[in-house]
Amino acid sequence: MAGHSKWSNIKHKKKKKDRRRAKVWNKIIRELTVAAREQGGDPEYNPRLRLAIERAKDANMPKDNIENAIKRGTGELEGVDYEEKTYEGYGPNGVAVFVETMTDNINRTVAELRYIFDEHDASLGEDGCVAWQFERKGLIQVDAGSVDDKDAFLLEIIEYGGQEMEESTYESDDEDGPDEVPVYSVYTAFEALHDVLDELEAAGYRIRDATPVRVANQTMGLDDDALDAFLAFYEELDDHDDVQEIYVNLEVDGDAELDDVLAATG
Repeated sequence: MAGHSKWSNIKHKKKKKDRRRAKVWNKIIRELTVAAREQGGDPEYNPRLRLAIERAKDANMPKDNIENAIKRGTGELEGVDYEEKTYEGYGPNGVAVFVETMTDNINRTVAELRYIFDEHDASLGEDGCVAWQFERKGLIQVDAGSVDDKDAFLLEIIEYGGQEMEESTYESDDEDGPDEVPVYSVYTAFEALHDVLDELEAAGYRIRDATPVRVANQTMGLDDDALDAFLAFYEELDDHDDVQEIYVNLEVDGDAELDDVLAATG
């Protein structure tokens, strides 16, 4: 998971630099609405909705906004009908890119994403062209402050069905707290995510985030110039309103001065 972790770190640092609350809230509202539409408005019986609500609270979203987004999903309020759609292709210098979107107009979204790809000498491909390069997993971010004994925690994770653990940081959207919080990133099989999450919550650990992810089976590196070009592409793609998540098979040198690299693109 080293490559995934390093890319997550560079992604989080970029978001810290240019994150806008409206963008964060827009993503969460869509997730709340779709989760409620797919599995109902009761978070007790809808794990996806429960996680989205926790993410909304972490982002300081008002209670009314959360409730209205859920009601639009259940049909209690009128709202936009979002559809989940994924796109795949290759970014600058051949980096595999998998994009998850929520959109109310697929034709508009694909046209705008294709423009971004073309603008950066990238290639938007057919479904399946890069999906095989990523494995679906669960990722649970456990606040390190709630873990007393790291070794004992690792044994618990294995007992609960977790696959792997690594130390990392979580970028919080809570303006009243620190920007970055030390966490233990716990990886699970995709289908075991909610079972492991339930065990960790029952054991009293504080969960910062839990979500399905796509982890690259193999990663590639780029030199500084190529990395700058890719980050410019990534930044524009990430700023698109319909884009929820972006997964890549890029591994960034752990010794790189990430802030300096990112400053060159901003």
